[in-house]
Amino acid sequence: MPEILLGVCGGVAAYKSAYLASRLAQAGHGVSVVMTPAAEKFIGAATFSALTGRPVHADSFDLSSHPLGPHIELARRADLLAVVPATADAMAKAANGLADDLLSTLLLAFEGPVVYAPAMNSQMWAKPATQRNLAQLREDGAVIAAPGEGWLSCRESGPGRMAEPEEIARVIHEVLASPGAPG
Repeated sequence: MPEILLGVCGGVAAYKSAYLASRLAQAGHGVSVVMTPAAEKFIGAATFSALTGRPVHADSFDLSSHPLGPHIELARRADLLAVVPATADAMAKAANGLADDLLSTLLLAFEGPVVYAPAMNSQMWAKPATQRNLAQLREDGAVIAAPGEGWLSCRESGPGRMAEPEEIARVIHEVLASPGAPG
């Protein structure tokens, strides 16, 4: 079964990424989770470790476990990288090639398919900068699990609500099943 890297960013929707990690592991995938510092404010690494049976990665400089650097070693063994939830910040960094944490350096080192599941406030989602970054990610070959409309953590309803874990899992499986996909 394919190896999946699950990049978890800081946003309220991070709790849904735990359910996705569980679904992917139950489907037989190897799932390694990479958390941003902001993600650690929303959900604990112990949750992901228990659901995947693997350690969670957050340190860009964990040379004792990854002598070549975790961004290199994790990238080499994965077949797909999914960023769930993909915050406006994470998408902006990726679209512009910025790297200041483990996930953003991993996105630059990884050569396989990347799936983003955006999640943010409606106003953030509608901003021209966010839409430009999204267009750049698509142009770079990323697949987007489009957000829907609904109740948001800002206590408003509108676009920007992260796709449900089942939908994201479906997108991941479609990408993995596509011609030329690894695994």
